[in-house]
Amino acid sequence: MIQYKKVAFYTLGCKLNFSETSTISRLFEDAGFAKVDFEDRPDIYVINTCSVTENADKKCKQLVKKALKINPNAFVSIIGCYAQLKPTEIAEIPGVNLVLGANEKFDILSYIDAHDNTLEQTENESKETKIAFQNIKETKDFIPSYSIGDRTRSFLKVQDGCDYFCTFCTIPLARGKSRNATIAETLLEAGKIAQTDVKEVVLTGVNIGDFGQGEGENFFELVQALDRVEGIDRFRISSIEPNLLSNEIIDFCLSKATRFVPHFHIPLQVGNDRILKVMRRKYERALYADRVAQIKALRPDCCIGVDVIVGFPGETDEEFLDSYNFINSLPVSYLHVFTYSERANTGAPKLGDFVPMEKRKERSKMLHILSEKKKRKFYEENLGTTRTVLFETEEDSGVMYGFTENYVKVKFPYTAELINTFQTVKLQEIDRDGIVKVELVTQ
Repeated sequence: MIQYKKVAFYTLGCKLNFSETSTISRLFEDAGFAKVDFEDRPDIYVINTCSVTENADKKCKQLVKKALKINPNAFVSIIGCYAQLKPTEIAEIPGVNLVLGANEKFDILSYIDAHDNTLEQTENESKETKIAFQNIKETKDFIPSYSIGDRTRSFLKVQDGCDYFCTFCTIPLARGKSRNATIAETLLEAGKIAQTDVKEVVLTGVNIGDFGQGEGENFFELVQALDRVEGIDRFRISSIEPNLLSNEIIDFCLSKATRFVPHFHIPLQVGNDRILKVMRRKYERALYADRVAQIKALRPDCCIGVDVIVGFPGETDEEFLDSYNFINSLPVSYLHVFTYSERANTGAPKLGDFVPMEKRKERSKMLHILSEKKKRKFYEENLGTTRTVLFETEEDSGVMYGFTENYVKVKFPYTAELINTFQTVKLQEIDRDGIVKVELVTQ
């Protein structure tokens, strides 16, 4: 690998992908590579892909074209969920040199080294594409990962894979069965983050509430253990299934924990029980409503985010309105809205007539408007309160941003010494961009 000096990374998809890209980038840096920006003409590109939506697949192809326009002689590597699901399809993309599956991506340096040793290329010689992946059923190891690079926060991978097989989802096919490290091993990774400048850790995974596979441990025990980690001020749970968010977890995070913040992101997907059943979700909407009620009873100021899918096969207008009205009735804070897209090897396409794309877009727009209303109402409820903000490095025309413990986005005139610090603030007003202006509270 003597001829390779610079490497660039691009990550598509979720926080879990970001944590894994960061871990892989450290492998390159430890091997002597310089990590550079995508546009800085690197010798190697590593593109970590997603396959949740069709657009993520298209984005991968666009990135390969962009990379080769920047450096036509670059070595292009594709990893991630799309690489596991469609390796031969990716290999046919002009300019791709290496495609690695879920088992192989963390050993990427060995594959590049092997390629370098077996293929003597000239500048004009065509490039050979190497594909390495196993059947996802053979993917059993858990590889710890966390992101470093943002001084403010880190994404800590605590779990991987999923055993649920919801009918719309390809993730079990791309990442395999649910698995994790032990609590003790996870605490070691958290300890490494605690040695950096990071102030906030976001727990991430595919189905983190399922933590404890094969160890007799569980997610509640992990949360309790992490809450005792010195050197990390905040822990935030990225997303947890409603059937796995127990009342004891809710009670601990909102009433007893010193480091876990009042913020939950709880996927709903749809608020109609028939559609929930054909999606193979493991709850009915009454359970979801109960979880929200439990949270708000303990902390009315707790932020609650919701994942929603529109346009699932067979979803009628009446069922969508039933779902819409249910979501509207909940005291939640914002929505992440996904438009259903057909995915190969999933059960959903067999379950009903496809909803026309125009109708899917119409429903998506309705929910995006509802999300903005929910978010503004939540922000308005917080005006006049005193909160703790972690200010970030982002600067925009003399303004800096941060998030309160309960996930209200705020802005303040840019002040360099406030970067990556906690400040007590009073929430004043919502600006036209939907961000809350604050004033510092003198300690």
